[in-house]
Order: sequence, then C-alpha cells, then structure tokens
Amino acid sequence: MSVQTVEINGGKAVIMSLDEYNSLVERAEWADDVQAFDEAMERIGEGEETFPSEVVDRIVNGESKFRVFREYRGMNQAQLAEIVGISASAINQIEKSGTNSLKTVAKIAEVLELDIDDLI
Repeated sequence: MSVQTVEINGGKAVIMSLDEYNSLVERAEWADDVQAFDEAMERIGEGEETFPSEVVDRIVNGESKFRVFREYRGMNQAQLAEIVGISASAINQIEKSGTNSLKTVAKIAEVLELDIDDLI
C-alpha cells in the first residue's frame, strides 16, 4: 500500500489511491458484518428466538405484524381476543390498522411471547 501523509489545517492527513481506499472500506464493512454475525449467533446461543424466512418475508412485504405473528403462534383472532380480553373484531381492527393502546399492544405481545418492539 502506497500512502503519503500531508499536513492540512494543522493535522495530518493520508493520501492513497482510490482503489486502496475502496479496498480498506470493503475490509471494514466485512469486519462489521462478521461482528454483527458473531453477536447474533451469541444471542441465539443464549436463547433468542429466531423466525422462519416465511414469517420475515410476510412482514417485509407489508403484512400486519399482528396477523403474521398470531398465525405463526397457531392462533385465530377469537382465541387471541379471548386471552387478551378484547373482542375478535378489535383484533381484526388492530391487524388492519396496526394501532391500539400501548396497554393492549403490550398484552398482545405478552400472549404471543414477543417483545413489544416486534409488533411496533
């Protein structure tokens, strides 16, 4: 690697070819990816739940998180509503709009064994 140093505004700067710079950036991005992977694997090893790609794909494609996770947990709207203590039509409305009181969303998250962040 061919590097030159220069002084700019009282500080040292480095000059290198664009190819060398791009190579360094690529290596740094790889290092970040490896670290993120290692951290994710550690969380999984500690018991963090993972979800099948079908679940993730449905959410990424814009389906209601409430509906996707409810169905993933094998519940229908009436079953979830009964446990949460609201009507099935309220569950239907939540699935359509994605909004409700924080207290209700927290209860749904609890029943579906999720963090509230998974639904918001």
